[in-house]
Amino acid sequence: MFDTDLIEAIRDRFAHVDHCPEQGPRIFFENAGGALTLKSVVDASVRYAAIPDNQGRDNPMSHALVAAISKAKADARVVLNADAGQIFVGESGTELLFRMIMNACLGTPAGTVVGSTLEHPASRSAAKRWAKIAGKPYISVPHDDATGSVEASAYAAYVTAETRVATILHTSPVTGMSVDVAAIARAIRAVAADCLIIVDGIQHAAHGALDLDSYGIDGYAISPYKMFSRHGYGVAWISDRLAALPHDGLEGGPEDNWELGTRDTGAYATFSEVVRYLEWLGAQFTDTIDRRSRIEAAAQAIHAHEARLTDIMLHGEGNLVGLADLPNVQIIGGVDNPRREGLVSLAVDHLAAADIVGALSDQGIRTHVRKSDHYSGNVLKPLGLTAAVRVSLCHYNTRQEVRTFLAAMSEICKPD
Repeated sequence: MFDTDLIEAIRDRFAHVDHCPEQGPRIFFENAGGALTLKSVVDASVRYAAIPDNQGRDNPMSHALVAAISKAKADARVVLNADAGQIFVGESGTELLFRMIMNACLGTPAGTVVGSTLEHPASRSAAKRWAKIAGKPYISVPHDDATGSVEASAYAAYVTAETRVATILHTSPVTGMSVDVAAIARAIRAVAADCLIIVDGIQHAAHGALDLDSYGIDGYAISPYKMFSRHGYGVAWISDRLAALPHDGLEGGPEDNWELGTRDTGAYATFSEVVRYLEWLGAQFTDTIDRRSRIEAAAQAIHAHEARLTDIMLHGEGNLVGLADLPNVQIIGGVDNPRREGLVSLAVDHLAAADIVGALSDQGIRTHVRKSDHYSGNVLKPLGLTAAVRVSLCHYNTRQEVRTFLAAMSEICKPD
């Protein structure tokens, strides 16, 4: 876990770390809905929003804009560990998933599309829609209700030599559990070597290492507002194979261009700020000057800090009882699950999830209700739940914040 000096230095780099402009003092455990924003991201957004010049012109400011975009793409390659392929931005992570999946479904021969029941509708809805339009049957791989995840063996049972497109969710925003993307990709390619594999990394990006070169996939999308940046754009990586498929573009324009229209240079610049922050954090744990090594060190430190915080949240500390030992509390995905990434979803037998979230909010603790709707019903309905409380933290959260949350939950869950 981070020491006092480092956690203070980390928190000082984020806006509104302990204070909501509307509510006042608060603890932020709603990071899966959108992480806190780096102050440097706010500054970069303001700086680039004021520039009137466009990209692709022959003037100093335009050249500077193009340079900022090129730098951000190079920075993204470092944090993603993606040597080949193409990086571009779009409207959002969801929009980029829809676009990648659409082109994969339409640009491949007759066959099937495979995805899992764990997936967020960003990929699942896209796969079902475009599989139907492309005349490809959609095959649904069931996830494991007990672990809140899905295994490579589950995919292997449904993949055939005719599987043309497969989608994978890297980490569930409902259960908080990750999946082994590389293992699933290997299981798919063992049967369908040419299958195009597209991954939703939106929930995973802020919590675990990104290593696209090791995954053996063709597409990956993230939403930077969940990775310490801001709303208004998404970042995608595509393999050369996926990039070569027919896709929307301007007639007569570059055939390999996947961006539509002039993109926001500020979006690219803010992603560079995220990468710069991760390099700074990694440098607190390694003396190397290698950028990728620093980012890997940051990822390991983030994972370890969050794992300790969730362990306290589940098992308690000192005289504070953990969630696992509170009466009538159900922990989705199980208590001691090594797949967990900074998130605990729970239900209490005799209390409505919305009432728990409201009671926590009254004490300045921000959490969120996940309802059994089009976003979360695929996970909650099989468990017999109409809603759950999602408590999602990040590496800038502290032990004291978790302790405050546990004290509040002990009172809320106290039997009448």
